[in-house]
Amino acid sequence: MTSETEAKQYPITGNLAESEKFFTEHVGLNTSFDLGVRKLTILDFQVNMYYLNGLCDTNYITQILKNVSLINDSEVNHIKFKEILENRIVNQSVQKIRTLDEVVDQVLSGLIVFLMEGSDYGLVVDVRSYPGRQPQEPDTEKIVRGARDGFVENIIVNTGLIRRRIRDERLRYEMMKIGERSKTDVCLAYVKDVADPGLVKTIKKELDTIKVDGITMADKTIEEFLVKQGYNPYPLVRYTERPDVAANHLLEGHVLIIVDTSPSVIITPTTFFHHVQHAEEYRQAPAVGTFLRWVRFLGIIASIFLLPLWFLFVLEPSLLPENIAFIGPNEEKNIPIVIQIFLADFGIEFLRMAAIHTPTSLSTAMGLIAAALIGQIAIDVGLFVPEVILYVAVAAIGTFATPSYELSVANKMSRLILLIAVAAFKLEGFVIGCTLFIILLVRIKSLNTPYLWPFLPFNAKALWQIIIRTSVPGAKLRPSIVHPQNVKKQPE
Repeated sequence: MTSETEAKQYPITGNLAESEKFFTEHVGLNTSFDLGVRKLTILDFQVNMYYLNGLCDTNYITQILKNVSLINDSEVNHIKFKEILENRIVNQSVQKIRTLDEVVDQVLSGLIVFLMEGSDYGLVVDVRSYPGRQPQEPDTEKIVRGARDGFVENIIVNTGLIRRRIRDERLRYEMMKIGERSKTDVCLAYVKDVADPGLVKTIKKELDTIKVDGITMADKTIEEFLVKQGYNPYPLVRYTERPDVAANHLLEGHVLIIVDTSPSVIITPTTFFHHVQHAEEYRQAPAVGTFLRWVRFLGIIASIFLLPLWFLFVLEPSLLPENIAFIGPNEEKNIPIVIQIFLADFGIEFLRMAAIHTPTSLSTAMGLIAAALIGQIAIDVGLFVPEVILYVAVAAIGTFATPSYELSVANKMSRLILLIAVAAFKLEGFVIGCTLFIILLVRIKSLNTPYLWPFLPFNAKALWQIIIRTSVPGAKLRPSIVHPQNVKKQPE
């Protein structure tokens, strides 16, 4: 696609033959089967309509062409031909553009453009109808009670799902295109009088500086440019596929990034504790939500520390009090315990990957084969001791109980590193490994936001709201970590 400098060399001149030549040479008109031009004669003027099959609604276009063609039967004023044509286009979104580069961008996005003989501008009409599915409950964030709609791959549908929940005139959607070739639509969403203007400015600046051919991997590519994560496994932004979760974060003062073709939305900024909360906690009574939260916290802690701690007790039985001295394998195998743990842990990861790639109709059978045959036979032949399977399974369940998939994988990597430290240095390795793990999390910042806030730096009120699911009437203040302009959730 032409750059901004080159675009200025191709203004719309009103010479339709030159415009058609431009489309033929630069865009592939008459070569690409899905790109076309419809030529009309209106009040003795030539009009060309450019379109792209597959991304526009044929019914809308047909209705527009019917209205336009009726001009010849009811109008005789040739002088106001352009104004008449514009008024006869039955659509809520009709805009003027003045360069052929803009024409190409709009047509390739699924809009249609009318170029008129003798006119130095074109009329772009939004008749997009992107192929996609209907909003449905996301598989990764299921809840017992609550809305069953979820984001889809259409950015217009996604912004509408949020707007349905926040009918505030101060909700802003700022659209931009990213990718020299893909020109993907990216939307920045925030509530104007709540979100920190500095945060909005910083994110817009980072998005504007993205220089890449395309973002075919959608929001993940945006994330890597935005937070510059490198090889840090811990997620620095939160993804959600639920419109209610996205709307709630908007009202707290967060900024959302919505990318076309992605069924998930990026929430910024986020901390470690944003990744361990789930919508189910807010769809139940505060006491029930608190209980669910504590159980989830225990699962997450178990997914990180249970296996290394048990392995430490296996290596150092003297660390165990007498009343729980039974912990540890009752029999020895030829394979070292640490190797057994790694084999079992990687085996579960193999099963997870296989479940993703296995058709739904066969996934149940695959699970039965893995549990009844592979697991039990591995114990019978002496590959594993039963305790290894038990503790690896508990750690795996804690991993699956983590609401954020990205966080669960990062925790699993930390668990494996702790296991290696314990195997190498025993008690000292466990203590040093846990200390380095905490230091790593403390040093992480996401868009200048401390990752362990409100634990470090300490904020008692905010930490209480993380430990206890407070009732909505009791939560009167927005989180201070996002620096909201309006700190009060509830109006006076």
